[in-house]
Amino acid sequence: MHTINRRDFLAGLGAAAATMAGGLGFAAEDRPAVKRGNDLVALGRTGIKTTILGMGTGTVGGSQQLALGQEGFTRLVRHGLERGLRYIDTADAYHMHLFVRLALQGVPRDRYFLQTKTTARHPEVAKADIERFRRELRVETLDTVLMHCMTTGSWPTDMRPVMDVLDEAKRRGRVRAVGISCHGLEPLAASVACDWVDVQLVRINPFGAKMDGKPEEVAPLVQQMHAKGRGVLGMKIFGEDGLGSREKRLQSLKYVLGLGCVDAFTIGFRSIQELDETLELIELATKA
Repeated sequence: MHTINRRDFLAGLGAAAATMAGGLGFAAEDRPAVKRGNDLVALGRTGIKTTILGMGTGTVGGSQQLALGQEGFTRLVRHGLERGLRYIDTADAYHMHLFVRLALQGVPRDRYFLQTKTTARHPEVAKADIERFRRELRVETLDTVLMHCMTTGSWPTDMRPVMDVLDEAKRRGRVRAVGISCHGLEPLAASVACDWVDVQLVRINPFGAKMDGKPEEVAPLVQQMHAKGRGVLGMKIFGEDGLGSREKRLQSLKYVLGLGCVDAFTIGFRSIQELDETLELIELATKA
């Protein structure tokens, strides 16, 4: 069984920290400078491109997006698309697939990048999930499917049957890339050595809000993921409550963008005003 002990974990952190380019950031000479939230970025070596800013659907388990109702959610998504955003993040656990499908009805498929997640812990459930997700979202191909909420350091061994199902779905063109989201520092650290992962969804901000560890513990792991050529997607950039002020939101964006190893990130907006403010703050953050 693949597990990670504390000594190996700390050694990994130390090695990654040694590559940090001082302060908050990592060198990122191989990626174009991001200026706007609707700039296109490549997700590692997957061949997939999307906008750096994504629209999330899982704030407080998706309850805040569900509370918008279909009309309000559709209006928010269409506004984001009009502003040039392409990235939409959802999950089976958020119960938002129908909302997303209706919000995207009539939108050309090449105008959006769609990520969803499965909580399946059995291969037959995972296989059924992929087919159900394609029906619910009305797409032939899911851009990325993640195994949702890994909680143990042994997940690379424990989840192998589900991983094999996702690999087969990728070979058959049902899925373009596969990956994980983690809840906990141990599963996050274990993921670094697992080369099966194409894309990682990582909780990251400078305040440790709703994260898997302290920023100084998480950031070196993210750098290692990026160095391996994976697509790194951030979440919880604004925690779960917006971090309380515009100044803190700007500080968080400066931090995340300054790391140089987070390709794109998703934020669960509750209003058009929040989305527009974030686009404005990204421009301010990249000018700093």
